[in-house]
Amino acid sequence: MTASNDQPPAHARRRPVALVTGTAAALGLAAVSLAGPARAASTLTVAKDGSGMYTTVQAAVNAASAGDTISIAKGTYQEIVNVPTTKTGLTLKGATGNSEDVVITYDRAAGYTDSSGNKYGTLGSSVATFSANNLTVTGLTVQNTFNKDAHPDITDTQAVAVTAQGDRQTFRNDRFISRQDTVLNWAPSATGQYRQYFSSSFVTGDVDFIFGNATAVYDRVNIQLRDSGAAAGGLNGFLAAPDTSSAKTYGILVTGSSITSSAAANTYYLGRPWHPTSDAVGQLVIRQTSLPPAVKTAGPWTDMSGYSWKNARFFEYKNTGAGAGVNSNRPQLTDSQAASYTAQKYLAGTDGWSPVG
Repeated sequence: MTASNDQPPAHARRRPVALVTGTAAALGLAAVSLAGPARAASTLTVAKDGSGMYTTVQAAVNAASAGDTISIAKGTYQEIVNVPTTKTGLTLKGATGNSEDVVITYDRAAGYTDSSGNKYGTLGSSVATFSANNLTVTGLTVQNTFNKDAHPDITDTQAVAVTAQGDRQTFRNDRFISRQDTVLNWAPSATGQYRQYFSSSFVTGDVDFIFGNATAVYDRVNIQLRDSGAAAGGLNGFLAAPDTSSAKTYGILVTGSSITSSAAANTYYLGRPWHPTSDAVGQLVIRQTSLPPAVKTAGPWTDMSGYSWKNARFFEYKNTGAGAGVNSNRPQLTDSQAASYTAQKYLAGTDGWSPVG
């Protein structure tokens, strides 16, 4: 699980020469401003049947300017979507408001190869990559349809649906579907400020399907643990795999949510610490969330690649449901500690960002 983000080069800007107001008055001329009027944001429409301005989402993204809205008509769009860092303030929304109506989908895994014979890797497997700051995505489904059972020759089975790798990104009323590595919350600079807020949405998978090193909040989200067929007490999968930098206080928070599953009892871990770099000390809190019987109640955390979960920063707080419990293998926040691990605290950052509500 490696990722990178190539930043575009900065372009020099020629500063316009302004006509000084006093000089203009002395010449009997009106002062002239060389600054043009601010550009009004536009709405670009996408429809597969040709009734919109574009027939693919990516074509609309390419044409959009910062601050624009892309409205996507009902339909299934089989494509890879990339929103670059230059498209700040962009909004992508499903035109109907029902996320099941507007589906962006593709079949791609980390082990697939491109035209040059190179593997895509985890980040390259992503169906939708959102790199721009101040992004809003609402009313959409993003699905990676890779099926490892149909591809026994593929050993790198990571299949990302969404890579969120910008700051102040908001995802509301969306669905994100895959199996392994569904949503990557990524900080291209491990210690940089990259915050992502997921609200009133649906996320499903089976292996490390919420993961990464960014600061991400899942607030009132329906998280589904997929049934891979393991018998009770066996292993179906792992919900989360954070690799938060030790320099960061906040990693991933799941709060006020519902975790559901039809999988057999005691077959899922809530998380394990991804440790790809020496400074990665995964941070994850699951609080005031309903847990299903599929969660391993005796100990919902586990080691990863030789790195102990006890060295990570994993906590629960006032969870409910058949999968909830308190024991020595389930560290709990105290009431006073919990006050510092809220959605608002995770997202405030250095600028007081407050998308919650």
